[in-house]
Amino acid sequence: MSLWKPDPTFYPSPRDAASGPREKLAYVGAFDRSAERPDAITVVDTDPESPSYGTVVGWTDLPHTGDELHHFGWNACSSALCPYAPHPHTERRYLIVPGLRSSRIYVLDTKDRVAPEVVKVLQPEELAKRAGYSRPHTVHCGPDGLYVSALGGANGEDGPGGIALLDHRSFEVLGRFEVDRGSQYLAYDFWWHLNHDVLVSSEWGTPSMIEDGIVGELLLGRQYGHRLHFWDLRRRRHLQAVDLGDQYQMALELRPAHDPTKTYGFVGVVVSVEDLSASVWVWYRDGAEWAVRKVIDIPAEPASADDLPPVLKPFGAVPPLVTDIDLSVDDRYLYVSCWGTGELKQYDVTNPFEPIEVGSVRLGGIVRRTPHPARPDEPRAGGPQMVEVSRDGRRVYVTNSLYGSWDDQFYPDGVGGWMARLDVADGGGLTVDERFYPDFRGLRPHQTRLQGGDASSDSYCYP
Repeated sequence: MSLWKPDPTFYPSPRDAASGPREKLAYVGAFDRSAERPDAITVVDTDPESPSYGTVVGWTDLPHTGDELHHFGWNACSSALCPYAPHPHTERRYLIVPGLRSSRIYVLDTKDRVAPEVVKVLQPEELAKRAGYSRPHTVHCGPDGLYVSALGGANGEDGPGGIALLDHRSFEVLGRFEVDRGSQYLAYDFWWHLNHDVLVSSEWGTPSMIEDGIVGELLLGRQYGHRLHFWDLRRRRHLQAVDLGDQYQMALELRPAHDPTKTYGFVGVVVSVEDLSASVWVWYRDGAEWAVRKVIDIPAEPASADDLPPVLKPFGAVPPLVTDIDLSVDDRYLYVSCWGTGELKQYDVTNPFEPIEVGSVRLGGIVRRTPHPARPDEPRAGGPQMVEVSRDGRRVYVTNSLYGSWDDQFYPDGVGGWMARLDVADGGGLTVDERFYPDFRGLRPHQTRLQGGDASSDSYCYP
């Protein structure tokens, strides 16, 4: 639908976004591990003045089972204001929701309703036929279309993975992004520096490498992803691959600077096979080339084998397992989820090459099982996993489920399903909101999107 003036949730700059009205709703994808019930898009009340604050107020069951919803996104966002492919008269209205196991993509309308309505379903055959991909993973709205990363090729098991393009209005699959993929084969996340015509992508594994849990032989054989790829965004051509070193397995979430004049960003690495540590790296322009530098090391924590799941017993330690990171809209704070130890770390990255840890919260964890203050007598499984930050940087939302088979492997007694809100103190520091504790009816919550956009929804073309 076209509007006479731009959607008020589109912001030309990160400064404008940070000063906009605060979110009153959060959309949370939740999945059923058994695949007997449908997955759901749930809606959580985030308005502290509301009598239903911290509870689920909207619920939409999807029409199929076995999807395992993953990293969904908006149909349009602030990139609509960018000058080289503007579409300012669209509106932030639809959620584009991929099913990682089913290869379906759902389109849900959020306008004038609390519970979104499913208005379109893209079947796996369309994604395979038009783009040559399967297992859609992450959705980002770009200035010229919708970009959807996919882990698998058309056969659903192997690669190459890559990025499919969808039309902004019809949501039809247009084709694949890559004109020349160079050496890229594994896929995971992607982001961009719009003003510099650069796209960055990361690596996890093909569907057969990840869907039944982590494969020890592949991990110790250093076969999971450990490279970043840099692309010419407009020409859709591979420019450069940068290897972090094959001991650094699973280079996952990418978070570029929101300031569009900057050409740096952060990537989280799940584990080092040398010592079970996790790490965060900065990519940056180094002359005519791109380079990476490790800026954060997070060591494993010693633990008794009796307290560890079978996959970790031989190591006698809990790896941090950095599975998500998020960067505040003002580019000041980087949040790092340590899903294994049950910790969310907050770093001041005003100087991205010298992060300073300024805050930390513990919830869950493989060994610690730290309870939520709303249920102080109930040990929590899982840990801060998916992270989303409000545009003004004052609130951080976390959910605890990673991926069904990986949940079961690292938390074999059950991961549960919980979400928490953390408040950010001036100058750094985090506290858990005791009032915020939604009930997901036995489903496992994963991705969160905030009403009007959030720290990982939008990209901006003006500083």
